[in-house]
This record gives sequence, C-alpha cells and structure tokens, in this order.
Amino acid sequence: MKRRDFIGKLGLGAVAGSGLLASCTKPKTDCSNSEATANIETIHWKMVTTWPKNFPGLGTGAEFFAKTINELSGGRLQITVYGAGELVPAFEIFDFVSGGGAQLGHGSAYYWKGKSEAFQFFSTIPFGLTADEINAWMYHGGALELWREAYAPFGLIPMPCGNTTVQMAGWFNREINNIDDLKGLIMRIPGLGGEVLKRAGGTPVNLSGGELFTALQTGSIDATEWTGPYNDLAFGLYKAAKYYYYPGWHEPGTILECFVNKEAYEKLPDDLRAIVFNASRVANHNMQLEYIARNNQALKTLIDDHGVIVRRLPDDVLNELRRLADEVVAEIAGKDAFSRRVYESFLGFKKQVIAWQNISERAFLNTRQSS
Repeated sequence: MKRRDFIGKLGLGAVAGSGLLASCTKPKTDCSNSEATANIETIHWKMVTTWPKNFPGLGTGAEFFAKTINELSGGRLQITVYGAGELVPAFEIFDFVSGGGAQLGHGSAYYWKGKSEAFQFFSTIPFGLTADEINAWMYHGGALELWREAYAPFGLIPMPCGNTTVQMAGWFNREINNIDDLKGLIMRIPGLGGEVLKRAGGTPVNLSGGELFTALQTGSIDATEWTGPYNDLAFGLYKAAKYYYYPGWHEPGTILECFVNKEAYEKLPDDLRAIVFNASRVANHNMQLEYIARNNQALKTLIDDHGVIVRRLPDDVLNELRRLADEVVAEIAGKDAFSRRVYESFLGFKKQVIAWQNISERAFLNTRQSS
C-alpha cells in the first residue's frame, strides 16, 4: 500500500512539474519556482555573406548554419542572414564584422589576402589538401589554432563552416592544349590559384559570383572558375563558355568560413558559445556532403541536356602548374615568421596524410575503378 501511495504521489508531482516547466519556458515569464527560466533573453545577430541570397550550396549553407544555431539554442540566439550586397558588398564583409556592423560573416579566407597573404592557407592551396584532409588538419592538426591567431588582430574568431570539395578547373572559351594557351588568358580565379595563373602568363581577376555570367558572356574575361557542376549549373555558365575543364588543381578542398566578432562572442553565455562552434562543425560537414551528392546529377545534366564539352587538362599543363604552385606557396612562407609556421604545419601534415592516403583512399579508388 505504501508503495502504491508513493507512486501515485510521484505521478502527480511529475504532472505538476511538467505544467510548471511549460509555463516557465516562455520568454519573460515570471516563474517564482524557477529563477533560471524567469529571465530568458532572446539575442539577435546579423550574418553577412559573400554569396547571393539562398544561392544553392553556398548561400543555403549560410542559412543552414543560422538555422542550426536558432534550433540548438531553443530560439535564444537568432541569426538573420544577409546575402552579398544586402547590407554590404560581398568583399567588404570582413571589415564590416570586424568593426561590429554584424556579428557573423560567411565567406572564404582567400578573399582577404590583402590583410595577410597567409590567410589563403586557411581557404585552399593549389595541389594541396582535399576536403577530408583539410578538415583533419583544421580540427586535429593544429590549423584551427593558427587560423584564430591570424584573425585575432582583427577582433574575429574564424571556424570552418562548409567545404565545396574538389572543384572543376573552370569554363573556357578557348581550348587548353599546352601551357602557352594560358598566356594572355583573362580569368576569374582568386587566391593562390590566381597567382599561379599569373606566373603562367595569364591575368587573374577577382569577381563576385553574381558578376561571372555577364563577364564571361560579354568577353570581359576569357574563362572563369566557380565551384563545380552544382553551382555552375545554377549560374548558367554553360551558356557563356564552350569548354568545361577538370581537375580543380587550384581548389582541391575549399573551406567556407564563418567568422564571429570576438566582442559579441565573448558576451554570450558558455552554452551559446558552444552552440555556435558546434553548429559550424555541423554546417561544415553538411555542405561537404551536399556537394558530393548534388555535383553528380548536375554534371549529368550539363552533359546530357546542354551538350557541355568536358575535358581534362593535359598532363604537361598540370605538371607546370604544380611547379609554379610550389614556388608560389614557398615564397609566401618566406614573407614572415607566422607564414612560415603555417606553411610548415601544412607541409608536414600533407606529407603524412599522403603516405596514408596512398595505401587507403587512393588504393581503394584505383581498385574500385578497375573492377
């Protein structure tokens, strides 16, 4: 009898407790029995991006990151996303967030090489690391700590927030049969890849995504790279160029970053800080998987429905680009002590991961291809 009485009282207590919890989780509700939930505050942040609003993969990746924060925080931290040009032009978001105009930015580190050429190591490196490899370097190889050190003077905290995986070499209105065909070529190509093209005799320019189609169609540029079939199809680049070349030697695994204003971040309670960081990891992985899944069908559509000519860059072209890339990266490493530290970290990790990949991923893929 005592046992039944105890269980009955426990059940009534649970019901009463659930009702109390329901009333106390409403913002600004005065609940005398739950001081912790009596003063719930909703924090509103702005995030500016370098991408067109809701552009597939890139823009939607920023939205996914914001939505994940909103959901994991139970609505306590709400992020409003602004596409390129809505609050500030695409290539001004770094300074805008640094100055406190918004709390978050979403872009890629090679866009800010004017601040420090070492930033480019935290985006992508020609003939460097794949998406999986660069994530491993970031989270388990010391790169994230170096990246945060690089952004600290600007009052920003960076973190990986997406990856486009191996990209295509780009869209060209001329055939590339040898290295001389790159001479005089005006191409939209950012970061270290642009410097490599320059040394091969081309002229790199940096344009935002929304400018690419018109520039290519009007002949302002002779070629452009963007990401891969998924995004390139969305921009309709197949309508403005004849040849689609691979592989993406310049961007084998490009990190999309989110960076947060340090002052705003430090005002958050510990649990919300953890949510921001872990939401970035979720968004980082989700975008990588999305590109793997979507590029497949998009490439088929480009070939089957639009007659796109897909070609591989000749080996002698790739070999010369690799030589120039090694030269460019080594020169940046020699500019200052910090760049040297980042370079040595990258190079050491690359050597180790190649040794393993040769008998794991590469060995398996070669076997699968031949079976």
